[in-house]
Amino acid sequence: MTGAQPPTGAPTVTAADPRYPGLVAGYNHRFVGSPDRVCLPGSTGEVVEAVAAAVAAGSRIAVRSGGHCFEDFTASPDIRVLLDLSGMSAVYHDAARRAFAIEAGATLGHVYQALHDGWGVTIPGGTCFEVGVGGHITGGGYGHLSRRDGLVVDHLYAVEVVVVDADGTARAVVATREPDDPHRDLWWAHTGGGGGNFGVVTRFWMRSPGVDSADPADLLPRAPRRTRRRDAVWSWDAMTEAGFTALLRDYCAWYENNSAPDSAYAPLWSNLIITHRSGGVLALTSVIDEDVPGAEKLLDAHFEAVTGGVGVEPMVNTQDVVGWMDSWMPSYSWPSDPSGRYKHKAGYLRRGYSDRQLATLYRHLSGTGYDNPAAGLVVTGFGGRVNAVAPDATAIPQRDSILKASYTAGTWLTPEEDAPNIAWVRDYYRDVYAETGGVPVPDEASDGSYISYPDVDLADPAWNTSGVDWATLYYKDNYPRLRQVKGRYDPRDVFRHALSVRLPD
Repeated sequence: MTGAQPPTGAPTVTAADPRYPGLVAGYNHRFVGSPDRVCLPGSTGEVVEAVAAAVAAGSRIAVRSGGHCFEDFTASPDIRVLLDLSGMSAVYHDAARRAFAIEAGATLGHVYQALHDGWGVTIPGGTCFEVGVGGHITGGGYGHLSRRDGLVVDHLYAVEVVVVDADGTARAVVATREPDDPHRDLWWAHTGGGGGNFGVVTRFWMRSPGVDSADPADLLPRAPRRTRRRDAVWSWDAMTEAGFTALLRDYCAWYENNSAPDSAYAPLWSNLIITHRSGGVLALTSVIDEDVPGAEKLLDAHFEAVTGGVGVEPMVNTQDVVGWMDSWMPSYSWPSDPSGRYKHKAGYLRRGYSDRQLATLYRHLSGTGYDNPAAGLVVTGFGGRVNAVAPDATAIPQRDSILKASYTAGTWLTPEEDAPNIAWVRDYYRDVYAETGGVPVPDEASDGSYISYPDVDLADPAWNTSGVDWATLYYKDNYPRLRQVKGRYDPRDVFRHALSVRLPD
């Protein structure tokens, strides 16, 4: 059943409005939605009204925070109502809950600035300032401080969610991590279960575990004052296969040896970005809080261990100490291309790549038959305090990995370029994981993938021949519990997408 919806208090934009094209286009322009209306609520009450109206009309609904989804989860052609939460972006101290409240439409850049300027604290999230917290936190949330402070969800105290009961009633529920909270399972599901699964998240409350203080400055990790940063860039023109192999092998080996929660190197994070040869460069950025004792020595030792065997001099090799919030953070934020089209894939690493995988990576990244300067491989530091948490304590189960890898076809601008770019990244990813059916099946070397880097190919038997279901790749043993939460809080499957948690049988 579909039909006209009764008006709600939220501003509504339709296709006749000049604002509509900008509201239905998100980060990945391969997917541009065509909903009947875009609702722009400014409060939880307006979200409840908008959801109730959509359910009553039989109109499929989707919710968007920052719009950075890699797939079509908020732009599928059958979505008739899009809830855009960008008008709900407040960040404030909630004295009653002794926590920081963050509305789900806030971007990471806004959250960092507000927490830093107001109280000198932060959350260990990502460095893409345009990303909305609604999707980032519900997927687990990680960034350059995660080795020091864990995942963002390790600091999630409570979540407010608009859910729909079996009779179609929309209501707001606040779920906390308190052991006696009757909605604790709903809190748990939002500690890595992914967005768009159980309801509309309208607000998060953040407070680090074990903290009991009336002082807001004690409630979350302290923001670094200054960051010591090391950057090295090599030219593909000078790089040999031996140098490539040594760099990537030694980079992974360093993380194998230095990713325990109590490691002296837990405060150190690095990112290795290897563009396709057509992009010209291989770049290593490593950072550590300057106030860590021996920070310079730790950073130098890391750099030597990772780069000592390359045998090719970097064309850039710099080290600086800069302000964290005013210099380091803005310098590493990657704004999305306003017309960009993308295809990303991902995998967790429990140990470094095998010799066969290293040769495969070199072959695909150095090949001359493909041309996309934005395509490549990103291998990001993980582990440390992330691995101090049990795999079932939160919905995100990957708690003994050392690295996250992103395999990307980067940015292109026209629909005509879709087929060659998607084909390239599919072949590349499949070949890296050829021994496990084309996907990172959890085993001694890999640990599945990250739901906030969604890839619908994992649910396609043409590209996943492992016999391991997509849900296991993302959620492992936590998936049955997620399905139970789905059954309790979204029994009508109102909130769904191509990789949403399925209702229990």
